[in-house]
Amino acid sequence: MKVAVMGAGAVGCYFGAMLARAGHQVALIGRPVHMDAVRANGLFLDARAFQAHVPMQAGTGPDMAAGADVVLFCVKSADTESAGRALAPHLAPNALVLSLQNGVDNAERLQAVLPQTVVPAVVYVATEMAGPGHVKHHGRGELVIGPSFGSRRFADECAAADVPVEISDNVLGALWAKLIVNCAYNALSAIARMSYGELYKGQGIPQVMRDVVHECLAVAQAEGITVPGDSWAGVLKIVETMPAQFSSTAQDMARGKATEIDYLNGYIERKGRERAIATPVNRTLHALVKLLENRPGAAG
Repeated sequence: MKVAVMGAGAVGCYFGAMLARAGHQVALIGRPVHMDAVRANGLFLDARAFQAHVPMQAGTGPDMAAGADVVLFCVKSADTESAGRALAPHLAPNALVLSLQNGVDNAERLQAVLPQTVVPAVVYVATEMAGPGHVKHHGRGELVIGPSFGSRRFADECAAADVPVEISDNVLGALWAKLIVNCAYNALSAIARMSYGELYKGQGIPQVMRDVVHECLAVAQAEGITVPGDSWAGVLKIVETMPAQFSSTAQDMARGKATEIDYLNGYIERKGRERAIATPVNRTLHALVKLLENRPGAAG
C-alpha cells in the first residue's frame, strides 16, 4: 500500500513505521523538527521488542498524501476540519481515510469536509515522541476500525505488519469505550504529572475514576450508545498494560501545547448538559486542566 500519515506525532509515526517495516510506502506529514530528522536518518522506532531506524518519506505539506491508498489521519481534534480541508485537494478519489484520533466525533466532522470514505478507528497504543524523529513505544498497538470498502484489505496488510486490527460493526461504541478510559486517566495524569501506574495508587483515585466512568456511561445511555464490554475492566486493563505511560494530555501540557481535554471530559460535560445529566467529576477535571493549560506561559 501507499500510506500517508497526516499529523505524524507519536501515534501516527508508530503505525507508519510498523507498516513501512513491512514493505509499504509510507509518507509522514508533520512538524518540521521531526520530519527533518526522519529525512536525515529515518524514524527511530524504540519499540518494546526491537529498536530500528525506519526509512520513510517525510514532509510538512498535505501534498505528501497525493496518490495514497490509505491516509492515517492523526491530527489533534481541534484541527480536524482545517487539516481535512487542506488535505482534500491532494487525495485520490478512492483513498481510504482512517481517523486515528481521540474523541468520538472526529470521523463525522472529517467526513463533512471530505468526499472520500472516512472510517473511524479506535487506537490502543502507548507511545511518546522521545526526541526529533524518535518514537518510544511503551505497550500495545492495536486498532479497532469500522467496516467499509477497503477495511478488510487494510486489516490484512496490518496483520502482516504485526499491527492487529479488528473490524467492528459497533465502532462508535468502541470509540465511546476508549473515550471513557481517556476521561478516567487523561486529566488526572496531566494534573498530577504521573504515569498511569503511579496515579492509580493514589489515595481515593480509583473511586474518582469510578465516578468518571459512571457519569460517562449515563451520558452514553442517553445518547443511545451501546458501549461494549465492562468499562471499569477496561480502565483496569490500561493500568495493567501501560503502567509507565503518561496520558497524551499530560504529554501535551508538559510540552506547552494545547490539550484535547475539550473533546474528552469536556465533551462528556457538554453532552451531559444537553441531556440534563449531572457530570460534576468530569466537569471538575475539565475545568482544572483548562486552568493549568491557560496559565501564562503554559502554552506556546
